[in-house]
Amino acid sequence: MRIEMADPKGLIREAYRIAGIGEGECRSIFLDWALSLPLGVETKPALKRLLAEYAGRAPEHPMTGVLRAGLDGQPEPRRRGGARSRRS
Repeated sequence: MRIEMADPKGLIREAYRIAGIGEGECRSIFLDWALSLPLGVETKPALKRLLAEYAGRAPEHPMTGVLRAGLDGQPEPRRRGGARSRRS
């Protein structure tokens, strides 16, 4: 995957360039990044690509931790709702 597909707005790239950025700001940028991914771009491969691009150069950067947490913390999709959940 090309880096332009993984970070179409350059949000993650710019986060790594902000001096003194904190974890809270990185989480906010991450949310904006996740919501701006184009249709058809899967989150997990995009996160792996971003980590490959930036984590080696900045392993202690708060965005690296946020990206890793995003990759590790993705729950398996579960079906919710439907007729079964409406029954008492």
